[in-house]
Amino acid sequence: MLNTIRRQLIAATLIGLCAGSASALFLLALAYVSAWYMRTSALLLFLPVAGLVITYLYQRVGPTLAAGNNLIIDAYHQPQAHHVPFRMLPLILVTTILTHLSGGSAGREGTAVQMGGSIAATIARYFKLTPYETSLMMLVGVSAGFGSVFGTPFAGAVFACEVVVRGDVRASAVPLAIYAAVIGDQTVRMLRVSHGHYAVDTMPPFSMELVGKLILAGLLFAVITLLFVLGLWMLERWCKTIVRNPYFRVCIGALLVIGMTYSLGTHDYNGLSLPLLEDAFTGGVSFWAFAYKALFTLVTLGFGFKGGEVTPLFVIGATAGASVGYLFGIEPSYMAALGLVAVFAAATKTPLASLVLGVELFGGAILLPLLLVVSVAYGCSGFVGIYGAQRNRGRRVRRMHELLVVQLRRARRLLHRMRNNHPLGA
Repeated sequence: MLNTIRRQLIAATLIGLCAGSASALFLLALAYVSAWYMRTSALLLFLPVAGLVITYLYQRVGPTLAAGNNLIIDAYHQPQAHHVPFRMLPLILVTTILTHLSGGSAGREGTAVQMGGSIAATIARYFKLTPYETSLMMLVGVSAGFGSVFGTPFAGAVFACEVVVRGDVRASAVPLAIYAAVIGDQTVRMLRVSHGHYAVDTMPPFSMELVGKLILAGLLFAVITLLFVLGLWMLERWCKTIVRNPYFRVCIGALLVIGMTYSLGTHDYNGLSLPLLEDAFTGGVSFWAFAYKALFTLVTLGFGFKGGEVTPLFVIGATAGASVGYLFGIEPSYMAALGLVAVFAAATKTPLASLVLGVELFGGAILLPLLLVVSVAYGCSGFVGIYGAQRNRGRRVRRMHELLVVQLRRARRLLHRMRNNHPLGA
């Protein structure tokens, strides 16, 4: 028993240190290429070349690694059936940097989670851990990666233990996940890599009128999340069906991003869009900024570029919250904070992690309105989520769009029978 605990602690310590170091390297590289892109916006014209390189790398190194975060979740549920190699780390790191260098709209959570997962799987193989311990280390790797890249170790730990099974938390893994996430976060801070901080200017007094407005806001955030996730799923499906060649597909996506950027006359929606996120908390964004950012992200990820969805979701949620604040006459920074957390919760199906994230980012005073808005957004968004491998207490979640496909197939069979004068019961 003591040997098992000691082995797991040593493995978790190494995972935290390695994931924190990888996140620090990634954040520094991301800051550098983002600043380079802002200084030299002509780099956008190289987006097709970046897409071709990304596609080539995944075709050569391993097509199965394109599953990304879903591969990490599958490896947690079936560690012996799903192999996560160490080469996943440099591959996702390089391809994400290429996406951001050329102006693609993507995030950083997916990269951090995949780096943490590949580190965890490699260390588990080195220590010859059992399948049960390997699953545990996968959660530890996700926790260390997420917590260190965003500077929210407690949210990272809860996220890792909640994201793999919808509606459930692996409570026994939380202490070890927190331990690794804190080590990863402190490693990033020791290397003097900073995170963004966003403040809520004023907190309106809680009242029945405010409760009604927050419920409506939660419904709007749920609708925005539904449209984003369904749009991403449908676009990926359509692209792979209509444009089967992955090289042509990524070039089409790159040309679309270039065309949208020049047609709007701004680069605010390219890359991480962190300045846009900051503007959401100061009330300086346009009303439809969230829709433009969602569109840029859908095209970037749907056509084959690499990166995470969470940071774009942060931007979409915050800018949508600021717009809702304008509509309802509520302080924009207050609604931006609620929108950021609510859209994240609805898209990832991790309400508890989202609440912890909100408290870590904005303080405990915002917890009560967060509970209300997150509950409404999460409850009204149904089974739709950005992680297709997420399961529901041992079963794979049948998401809303999958149920829709089943119903459409049944309707098509029914019409075929009617057209051929077959009895309905035949």
